[in-house]
Amino acid sequence: MEIIAALFLEHLEMRQAEGGSARLDLSGVHFSLNAPSPFPVTIQPHLMVLLRCPAEHQGLAALEVTFHSGGEPMDIRNVQPVSVDPGKFGYNLVQATVEIVEPMTIEAHCRIDNGPIVTVPLTVTEPSAD
Repeated sequence: MEIIAALFLEHLEMRQAEGGSARLDLSGVHFSLNAPSPFPVTIQPHLMVLLRCPAEHQGLAALEVTFHSGGEPMDIRNVQPVSVDPGKFGYNLVQATVEIVEPMTIEAHCRIDNGPIVTVPLTVTEPSAD
């Protein structure tokens, strides 16, 4: 099994297209966000991980996501089983609670079993001055 893409997003909708094939409608894909209030803040970003299962794979694996900042682990880890039919695509959603004390970039490190890491950055900036 392999990761095709991993993105922070606001909304995901799955729908059937003509002929029965599935469509994923993604909206609010982002790589940065304004802090919701003055620091320190707690955010819960939504991470979507799109997976592909080769036809010869058994269809079961473990998805591990760890969060890092400045090259150091943030002690935030999510591990969940994934099941994708062989020869098909699937996705998993990961939501973590991240406490941030100042503007920074965090990275979600995603991998299937002990495979290669896919890194997804998310920069958290100062709250907007509305």
